[in-house]
Amino acid sequence: MKKKRTIRLSCERARAFPIEKALAKLGHFPTRSTEKEAWFLSPFRSETQASFKVSKKLNRWYDHGAGKGGNVIDLICLLNNGTVKEALELIEQDQISFSFQQQPIIKEEQDNTIRVTKVMELTHFALKDYLKSRNISIPTARKLIKEVHYRFKGKAYFALGLKNGSGGWELRNKYVKNSSSPKDVAHINNGRTRLIITEGMFDLLSIMETNEKLGLEYDFLVLNSTAFVQKAIEIMKGYSCIDLYLDNDATGKKAAKNFMDHANNSVDRSPLYADFKDMNEWLMSGAKEANGQGIQDVFLLPQKQSCFAPDGRKENKK
Repeated sequence: MKKKRTIRLSCERARAFPIEKALAKLGHFPTRSTEKEAWFLSPFRSETQASFKVSKKLNRWYDHGAGKGGNVIDLICLLNNGTVKEALELIEQDQISFSFQQQPIIKEEQDNTIRVTKVMELTHFALKDYLKSRNISIPTARKLIKEVHYRFKGKAYFALGLKNGSGGWELRNKYVKNSSSPKDVAHINNGRTRLIITEGMFDLLSIMETNEKLGLEYDFLVLNSTAFVQKAIEIMKGYSCIDLYLDNDATGKKAAKNFMDHANNSVDRSPLYADFKDMNEWLMSGAKEANGQGIQDVFLLPQKQSCFAPDGRKENKK
């Protein structure tokens, strides 16, 4: 009973931590603010009009685009894909810092633009540790990912970076999911006739982790946002076979259906990770080791794959 009370009191104290402060340390700042409320671009997706509201009086948030909200603990758990215990540790130790660095802050004119200052090969131990926590090896990551240093609101940060087709960067580290403008898909053209489509960089890295020679058979397309489905459909037209590794949620299923409606040579591969949100969650669960070479042969080795129509019929080879 005593232990239960301690946990409850810890949660109560943690809920008083200002949501605005937590978001600021996550690298998210309001587009407009009053005495009662603040509006942010949603930290959960790409958008141009702020739909994420924080009530300063109640210290609660609500994402109008997603139709959900909560307290600061809920927010940190969702953003970090972590547990309540981990959120409490971050709040109570005041360790919600997402820059992975202890450099002095340089005062400069602040704006809402992410400014990339340096792009280099992946070397920083914190980023390597983060990859390890997601079950991604360094050799696999280095095939696609760079170490990107940038400034935002006068502070220096660094993250794993995947460059998109318009020169912007998808930025990830242990604590932040962000992107620099312009936002776009990342099309990795290896000169192949087959294509793998994923929603995010870690989905693709997870697939590559299971087969180090995947680039010899496939081109890759990372959506970076399901808002780019129509653009992806245009890119798909040049391929003989498309494998879809999209999230197991309503948005991912809708995107997969859209792709398959436009191309009967596209295959939904989500049954591979049916019990998980996405490929990386599947990989982190140890499914690769638990299921062995059999699953890898059936789903991931390109030389053993065939393209199927949505009803399960094999496509005729021309």
